[in-house]
Amino acid sequence: MKNLLLSPFKQGLFPLTVLIISLIIGCSAGKSKILISCRESNDLYRVLKQNNIPLRRFDTPQEAVRKSGKGAGILILADDYPAGTTSLDSLILEEAGRKKLRLYIEYPSWLPGIVTGQPKETALERVVVVTDRIQGLEPLQILYIHGCFYTPSDADDHLLSVSKVAGFDRAVYGAGEDAQAILFNHPSGNLLVSTTKLSQFITARYAPKESMQALWGHILTWVAGGSEQFGKLEWESAVRATYGPDEELPANAARIAVQRGIDWHTNAKMLLNEGGWQEYKELWKLDDNNINTTVPSVNNAAPMPVSDAGDGTYGVLEGIASEVRLDGSQPARWWLRSDSNGESSLAFALRSAMDGDQKSRLISGNLLDWLYFKSGLFQNDPSKPNYGLLFWAPGNAQALYQDNDIKAILGCMGTAAILETDKWDEVLVKNILGNFRTTGINGFRGRRIENPDLMKKGWLSYMKRDFTLYQPHYEAWTWSSYLWLYDKTGWKPLLEKTRKGISMMMDAYPDGWRWTNGIQQERGRMLLPLAWLIRVDDRPEYRMWIKQLADDIEKCQDRSGAIREELGDPSKGDYVPPRSNEAYGTNEAPLIQENGDKVADLLYTCNFTFLGLHEAYAATGDIQFKRMADNLADFLVRVQVKSTKHVSLDRGWMRAFDYGRWDYLGSNADSGWGAWSIEVGWTQAWVPTVLAMRELNKNLWDITEKSKVASRFETIRKQMIPDDVIVNLN
Repeated sequence: MKNLLLSPFKQGLFPLTVLIISLIIGCSAGKSKILISCRESNDLYRVLKQNNIPLRRFDTPQEAVRKSGKGAGILILADDYPAGTTSLDSLILEEAGRKKLRLYIEYPSWLPGIVTGQPKETALERVVVVTDRIQGLEPLQILYIHGCFYTPSDADDHLLSVSKVAGFDRAVYGAGEDAQAILFNHPSGNLLVSTTKLSQFITARYAPKESMQALWGHILTWVAGGSEQFGKLEWESAVRATYGPDEELPANAARIAVQRGIDWHTNAKMLLNEGGWQEYKELWKLDDNNINTTVPSVNNAAPMPVSDAGDGTYGVLEGIASEVRLDGSQPARWWLRSDSNGESSLAFALRSAMDGDQKSRLISGNLLDWLYFKSGLFQNDPSKPNYGLLFWAPGNAQALYQDNDIKAILGCMGTAAILETDKWDEVLVKNILGNFRTTGINGFRGRRIENPDLMKKGWLSYMKRDFTLYQPHYEAWTWSSYLWLYDKTGWKPLLEKTRKGISMMMDAYPDGWRWTNGIQQERGRMLLPLAWLIRVDDRPEYRMWIKQLADDIEKCQDRSGAIREELGDPSKGDYVPPRSNEAYGTNEAPLIQENGDKVADLLYTCNFTFLGLHEAYAATGDIQFKRMADNLADFLVRVQVKSTKHVSLDRGWMRAFDYGRWDYLGSNADSGWGAWSIEVGWTQAWVPTVLAMRELNKNLWDITEKSKVASRFETIRKQMIPDDVIVNLN
């Protein structure tokens, strides 16, 4: 298939080109040993040796060409990538032509008859297959060549190109008009050129693995002149799942997964010490009051902390960004999010309850102390409308998310129960009521409240709003806290408003629902409030609703336990798949491009659904919820990251997992939380939290059953929501 994406082959060839093209023709028949010019550390060289492929290595291209026999095939790899291109000269190519050699060359500094430019680094661009001549690869298939630098050229007849394209594993809108060659056949016929370093596929974690195997099978077969058909090379990926899909799990696999998942925070230096807190302040230009003094010249991804890990006294960072660099590493996400700190406290507390680890017990309490007493994020001034609410992070006092607060609230109620203390009871009640008094008359609060607006309008204006938002991602879990507080206090407005909101939400299902990154996550988020509603007000319709949601989720649960992502009506989606190549990477987005893509989302769906299923089984005893939770647990244990090379990734759970390929893969279109991100709190807390509760044979409702928040409730409630307000609203 001739590629028409780049400009045709230009005129004005070097005088030497005609000679070279006439010389480099044909290839001797018969089986020959592969010759390779590279350092011994090169990924391809090491893999070829491990796969017992006959080869000879040379230190320089000149030596390889000089010592080769007639008709040999030579791989000239990019030793100095990306800082230096691969040096070639006319003498090398003249000798190659006389010997009728077949040359594969990476990242060349110069080519006869081809105009090349200075190397460029990709940003959102991805590599696309633009030929049907590579067995095992299909036209428009997407390859993830991380940290890619390439030399632009005016080459024609290329096999792979690079451009900004939309899609999960296929460029659904075609390769971009500005596509540049990554792999192409030189007009001479015996020269295959890669404008980047394809041979560092292990180090830079190129994906999918099966596609890399097919690509190298093609290149090696070409270099050998077709005299040999190279099968599938095997290697161990630098970052991989802990267990295979059919591998027998150890009896204590879940327990080990919890311990590894919690230890990840320390190994990855997510827990800040005093030095790490200073790094944070310098990065975000914060003064002593945690206010931005200037606009910081950095996004939320930055190098990993330099300081050693702390003990929770200065909080925990958000996690790992999705950018995979050319050495396979990933930067940190430098936010001290309030929700992540609250969620993480519970995960650490449960690990300590599971195995007695005292360090985890200490960290769990320190995280809550930092969040509510030291960080300045909790608003504790009774005279202000934002009383009882949490800011998002130091340096961000704009947005007030209920979906942010509820995760901290759940973490707080669970941690307090496990540590058997009432030290956070006051702030816990204030945090719940701060959200309740800004929730409208129908039980809906909305995506977020802007702090300046709240300070201007006052909390009562929000409590009086006649408002709905049929989007569980934002609304559902907050209802859970109202039901929990009602159970402890008996204050009926908590139940009445929540029951109204849940009933309206379920009456709108499914056609009236909005969805955030996918409809599947919305279903999963509704399980927890329905389970806890059954706890306090058991009715047949509630059991029917939660059964309906579980049935729809289970239709998408793979035999591996993974829950396949699913998109809803595009007109009702906040973050739909990119609708053009240009839109890729410009907004939040799903991991899939279309329904049927075999991708599970551990940031928005599997993690929260796991808790919902666990609590639903505890509330109802319905074996369906247990079956689904058991299968999901098996999947989550298996796909925990294993990496001896990347300490900051080992033991984590990344957002995307392609359960068809059994690899970390998904569309990386999301501008903030892409396929390879690891999120403290949302993912890295809730997965170990539920696994630990399963090990302890406990659930969050029962763990917190003996909470004594009722002793503080009435005083705080009258201060925050006076009796006359309730009378007037009714």
